[in-house]
Amino acid sequence: MNIIVVGLSHKTATVEIREKVAFSPTQMEKPLQQVVALPDITEAVIVSTCNRVEIYATTRDIAGGTARLKRFLADYHHLALEMLEPHLYSYHEEAAIRHVFRVASSLDSMVVGEPQILGQIKTSYGYAAEYKSSGIILNRFLHKAFSVAKRVRTETKIASSAVSVAFAAVELAKKIFGDLSDKTVMLIGAGEMCELAAKHFINTGVNGVMVTNRTYERAVKLAEEFDGKPVNFEDLFDQLHKADIILSSTGAPHFIIKPKEMEEVIRRRRHKPMFFIDIAVPRDIDPKVNGIENVFLYTVDDLNGVVESNLEQRKVEAAKAEAIVEQEIGQFFKWLSSLEVTPTIVALRNRFEEVRKAELDKTLSTWKELPPDGQKRLEALTAAIVNKLLHPPTSLLKQTGQGNRTDLYVDALRSLYGLETAGQDHGMLELEE
Repeated sequence: MNIIVVGLSHKTATVEIREKVAFSPTQMEKPLQQVVALPDITEAVIVSTCNRVEIYATTRDIAGGTARLKRFLADYHHLALEMLEPHLYSYHEEAAIRHVFRVASSLDSMVVGEPQILGQIKTSYGYAAEYKSSGIILNRFLHKAFSVAKRVRTETKIASSAVSVAFAAVELAKKIFGDLSDKTVMLIGAGEMCELAAKHFINTGVNGVMVTNRTYERAVKLAEEFDGKPVNFEDLFDQLHKADIILSSTGAPHFIIKPKEMEEVIRRRRHKPMFFIDIAVPRDIDPKVNGIENVFLYTVDDLNGVVESNLEQRKVEAAKAEAIVEQEIGQFFKWLSSLEVTPTIVALRNRFEEVRKAELDKTLSTWKELPPDGQKRLEALTAAIVNKLLHPPTSLLKQTGQGNRTDLYVDALRSLYGLETAGQDHGMLELEE
């Protein structure tokens, strides 16, 4: 069984593309069930964040499974595969393991070392577990990814003074306004990203924080945490003119701030500058808003320049983290290979033993004059012959069980000896930690 990854990220697709293939976090059951219903796909987890959309899956047919996942992403979101495919990447076997370990450890993030991605993958895995689209392989795989990420954070300083998209947004606001002590911040959305942004803005000494959310109780809770002011979502445009900096991160499927409303808001502010940071995918703010005088709109893609300054100081720690990932890949791949090797060895021995016993019984049934001692010697002789014949392939499989193209040998033996039922009881195999 092989692990494959198909997806896109901020490295391969703009926000306009990413938002087209984003999955709603509250509606994961349908896509997960559709993925595992695809031919040759046995397990699946879907990760969908503002910076990446990826599917982790298991399959026996790497090429076919990869093609089906690409087609699924296009068809599910009603996109032409020809348009989407240039932005997609795919990994399999060791490369897939490395990719997910790096993603979980925040080595592939826009801001290396940011902590949000690990929580997002855990949430995605939670949906897969809830809707039963993950099994023995992806369960162990993602738990291993979580432990690798923990080890990276424990043994390196990659997360020291860690920055996130939210922190990068604050840094950008400081570059535009300078001193933020007289500025009021409005958070549209009360999720983790907005909460993190609020903490960073408070630390910079902003004048005040306003919070609005479709669920007013959540806005109240977050506003209380930061001694801010909650705002009813219905009153957003009555209060928006009071904010200098607006950070929006909701799950709305359409624009919630459009040019017409903003023209009235900026008029009420007497054209004092407003700084918008839209980190939602799909976007919350119509890009045309940026054309209004004294309105400055930035998206997650615009934050790249801010985060670049953090990369140099983290290169040394990132190199240490990469070494940890490489160490852990070998251990996990050994376990993954054992899922195929051990049952195949057992099935191969059983097949030889079946043939040996059948032929021995046939011979003994017609050799009536053979004494009991002779029967025992014949039994030992045939058993020894089987052991001698099985020793080379068994040794080879155990050696290649470290991950060196094990699947080729396993598939060859299964085909040659008709061992199609081998390896069903994978749940009995465990990886020594």
